[in-house]
Parts: sequence; C-alpha cells; structure tokens
Amino acid sequence: MKLSRVHHIAIIGSDYQKSRHFYADVLGLKIIRETYRKARDDYKIDLQLDDLELELFIMKNHPQRVSFPEAYGLRHLAFRVDCVEDTVRELNALGIETEPIRVDPVTGGRMTFFFDPDGLPLEIHD
Repeated sequence: MKLSRVHHIAIIGSDYQKSRHFYADVLGLKIIRETYRKARDDYKIDLQLDDLELELFIMKNHPQRVSFPEAYGLRHLAFRVDCVEDTVRELNALGIETEPIRVDPVTGGRMTFFFDPDGLPLEIHD
C-alpha cells in the first residue's frame, strides 16, 4: 500500500453560522461548496487550504466532544503559520482565546492551541 497524502479531514459542528464564520471568515479557508442534505437534515461545507480539504458537517443532537481527559480518536488539527506570535495577536484581536505560546520539546518550534466553536482543539505551529 502506498498512501500519497491526506485528502480531507472531517469535522462535525453544531451551529451552521458559527462554524462557517469561524472556518471561512476567521481562519480564511476557502469555501468550495455548501450543501444542505435534506435526507439527513444537515449541512456540509467543503473548505480548502492549499491542497487539503476540510469537510465541515453541521449536525443536530450529537454528543458533546470529550476533551479533558482526552478520548481516543482525533486529538487536534494543526496549522503551520509563518509566525505564531502574529497569529496569536490576530486571533486574540478577534476575541479568540489562545493558550500561552510554548516550545515543542521535540521539534523546537513554537506552538499554541485555541478551540473552534464546538471545542475542537486547533494548533498553530511555526
């Protein structure tokens, strides 16, 4: 087997407007398409960042994400940025709280976390 790259990552959100605003307007991901799926009574927003797609499913009545202690499964989604400090300032100016910047003990890169509207941990790393 030879996997060549990650095609997409799927995230479930609870609020269409909040999630769409956060991922498209705040984080700047390009919307490829938006679809209302009547049979499922949900929305699917396909977003793009370079050659990676993020599928955002907006679904009702799903259980809350278990964060602390962390459950098995996706731990977080990480984005590379040019400068962690600049990105933290931008996020904070938009009212998005971030954890303190720290140095990754393995890579030596600076990084920190913030959360999407449903509590999914997102990391920025330089």
